[in-house]
Amino acid sequence: MKSKIIKLTHGGGGKAMQELLSDILKNISNRKIHGGIGLDELDDGATIPIKNSFMDKNLVFTTDTYTVRPLFFPGGDIGKLSLCGTINDLAMMGATPIGISSAFIIGEGFALSNLDRIVRSMNGISMETNTPIITGDTKVVEEDIGMIINTAGIGIAKNVIRDSGLRAGDKIIVNGPIGDHGIAIMAHRGGIEFETALKSDCAPLSSLVEKILQYDIHAMKDPTRGGIANSLNEMAQKSGVGIVID
Repeated sequence: MKSKIIKLTHGGGGKAMQELLSDILKNISNRKIHGGIGLDELDDGATIPIKNSFMDKNLVFTTDTYTVRPLFFPGGDIGKLSLCGTINDLAMMGATPIGISSAFIIGEGFALSNLDRIVRSMNGISMETNTPIITGDTKVVEEDIGMIINTAGIGIAKNVIRDSGLRAGDKIIVNGPIGDHGIAIMAHRGGIEFETALKSDCAPLSSLVEKILQYDIHAMKDPTRGGIANSLNEMAQKSGVGIVID
């Protein structure tokens, strides 16, 4: 790596982050279970094949950490974002979510009312998607960091879908507006107001994905850090194809 220290750009989802991950992976030998998808493939999650006389499916596992500022924004909060992000990562691999873990790192002095609001938000998404939060952890630190959430999720997939599965001739379908989440947060953070009621489009996509899996879907990805530009570049690079954008 060119840089000798960690910078904010290393968490932005672009080239710097990919460079950091590639450098870290050089020091990890066991990256996947035989026959499954592992860490070295940098997909939305990992897979563990479960094949026996009773079952022929794949356990899909994913984890992510959320540090959004501000914690509450138009259309959601860090709690909603964490549940939706993990559920969507499972869905993008064709998996039905079956359980979520949640770990909180909270700065000393954090308001209990805000914690209650965040937990209620997470519970709402859990109930909506029928994905129970089944285990968790809480740590309190002296620094005034606000709140950081780590979530991990497990799901079951019959046929795993990869973000590297694009084929020549495929069409890219975008299921909603582009950039609403990022602009809503940046505007709220900077105190900028628009004539329209701009808000984050943060939402769970598992029910939508479940409906389209009956079709011949080759690849899926939910744009997060780096936005749709990074998502398309990553999919094209992994799949060995080009993408034409009109």
